[in-house]
Amino acid sequence: MRISAITNWAYGVTVLLTVLSGTAFILSANSAKQERIAVQEHLTLDALGEELALGSEERTDEARLYVMRGEERHLNAFHVQEAEELHRETAIKNIHALNVSPAETAALEEIARDAESLDKIEEAAISSYQNGDQAGARQMLFGPEHERSQTAVIETVTRFRELTAARTGTALSQAQSRADLWGTVAKTMLGLTAALFLGVLYFVLRRRVALPLMRMSGIVSRLAKQDYEVEVPLDRRRDEISEMNDAIHIFRNNGRERDRLDAERLRDQQTKDLILQMMHRLQACQTQHELAEAVSLFAPRIFPGLAGHLYVMNDSRTALMSVGSWHEPHASQTSFPSSACWGLRRGRPHVSNRDHSDIPCQHLDESQTPCLCVPLIAQGETIGLLYFEDQPEQETVAETARLYLELIAENIGLAVANLQLRDRLTNLAVRDPLTGLFNRRSLDEAFNRHIRDQPREPLVCLMVDIDHFKRFNDEFGHDAGDEVMRYVAQIAVDTIGDAGTVYRFGGEEFTVLLPGSTEEAGFQLAETLRTNIRTTPLSYRGRILGSVSVSIGIASSLEASQVTTLLMRADVGLLEAKSRGRNVTVSASQLTSSDSPKFRAR
Repeated sequence: MRISAITNWAYGVTVLLTVLSGTAFILSANSAKQERIAVQEHLTLDALGEELALGSEERTDEARLYVMRGEERHLNAFHVQEAEELHRETAIKNIHALNVSPAETAALEEIARDAESLDKIEEAAISSYQNGDQAGARQMLFGPEHERSQTAVIETVTRFRELTAARTGTALSQAQSRADLWGTVAKTMLGLTAALFLGVLYFVLRRRVALPLMRMSGIVSRLAKQDYEVEVPLDRRRDEISEMNDAIHIFRNNGRERDRLDAERLRDQQTKDLILQMMHRLQACQTQHELAEAVSLFAPRIFPGLAGHLYVMNDSRTALMSVGSWHEPHASQTSFPSSACWGLRRGRPHVSNRDHSDIPCQHLDESQTPCLCVPLIAQGETIGLLYFEDQPEQETVAETARLYLELIAENIGLAVANLQLRDRLTNLAVRDPLTGLFNRRSLDEAFNRHIRDQPREPLVCLMVDIDHFKRFNDEFGHDAGDEVMRYVAQIAVDTIGDAGTVYRFGGEEFTVLLPGSTEEAGFQLAETLRTNIRTTPLSYRGRILGSVSVSIGIASSLEASQVTTLLMRADVGLLEAKSRGRNVTVSASQLTSSDSPKFRAR
């Protein structure tokens, strides 16, 4: 019940009890008044009875004294008593206004008759005495008739007093009982009013108002400090306090929702900032390895609940290889055919989850972990795949903002495409398109870089020339000659390995730089290369092209000043090898000035 209703009911009941209590007090006061009237009536009637009895005796005494002594004063006293008797008779006549009972009225009338009979006897006796009949007067006053009349008056007065005492006593008792009853009722009503007032104070003001307000004051203080985790107890009552409690609930829920929205907005802003940072890093990456590191660093920060891979398509566009990963994904293979992913087939993001709402990709295991495949597409060409999978008790791929995923995938795809395009352009600029070796420009840059950065490091240079190369072009065609070039280049790369770098110098000549190597080690490596080329059979389109041999010149540099002439000295060794009949290795340091052939102009 609402507090206002309780208050109104309490007010109405209090007013009613107050009215009843006041009425009871009025009735009690009226009963007390009736009690006083009854007491006064009793005293009046009792005094009247006493006066009647005493007046009759005093008048009789005065009459007897007069006839016995003859003194006038007794006669005067008798007449005074007679006047008082008349006064009492008038009072007896007026006493009927006191609502006396019929028995009392009859007793009063009988008293009046007996008193009148007595008066006649006494007046007759006084008259006889005055006429000189003293004996007759005494006989009348002391005779049996006078005695009988006097006794009758006294007895009647006594009976009248008893009747009035009984009636007034009953009336007094009834008045007292009514006064006590109404007084008790008034006190009871007053007590109920007080109890109701105290009950309202306790149950309404204390339990329904004060205690809930005391509880809510602490809650409101914490809410004012934006502590929205405070527990607000539910109040099932339907009153003003419960409405305040509901309002606090709504305020708390609104505050929590506002905090949640602020947190989401902050996370969203942080995600956007991280995406922007990643985009800036991607634009600055110069190699695919750097790009994979940037993605592996920022992806787990942008999506902390998701593990993943960054896959890149191979050159033949038939398979994908993971170049970066984060949070140790386990559901997907590190490499797989491009046909094994439905996302790549469809060219759209594809979700593989536990409820089998869609076809799972073939590159996933049987763990049924929710996974998301986002193709990396740039300029209409698929170049890779961005893969995400759930981590235990973390956000799912279904809850992740697809807009951010697609935005990241688009930027990563563009970055990968740019790197691949730059690599292709770089390869076109620094590599020979026929053999795939570094070209003459790269060789010059390598020399300049060595002179600039490592002038004191030893450097060995090999000049390699294919013997009788024109024969292959003339006998088998230029395609066969190109195959010989590729054949020699591949064997050179395989033989040199990590010891140095192979360059195509021009025509059928190749240059090998061996940084940090000695001349002896370089000579042994040159001999190994010459032997491998000579002993490896070569065929082209089912035709044996015959043996291929090379001539090699070698030179070494231990000082910066020697690097500038290194290529020239190695070329001198190559010319010497050709002059010795080819298929040999000649070291420039072993030649004397007389043995050195004239340097070829290039």
